[in-house]
Amino acid sequence: MNTTFLFISGPEIFVVMLIVVMFFGADKIPEIAKGLGKGMRQIKDATNDIKKEINDSAKNQGIETDLTKDIKKEISEVKDNIDDLTGPIKRMR
Repeated sequence: MNTTFLFISGPEIFVVMLIVVMFFGADKIPEIAKGLGKGMRQIKDATNDIKKEINDSAKNQGIETDLTKDIKKEISEVKDNIDDLTGPIKRMR
């Protein structure tokens, strides 16, 4: 089975990891991974903040985004389905 990750095969990943261990040392790898994790988390938080700001400003100006339209549509569909299911139950009372 030949698996690839980001266009890199298994043996190439092994060579890259070996070079990283030789260059930084085994004791520095957890620190590097922790720093990369924090950086990725900050990027994710920043993009979420930007999305929130865009949605908030669009909402304040009365502009509906596709996301809010989709959510409202799904909510109305769920309400309709619940009404269809509970309709016969309400009539029995």
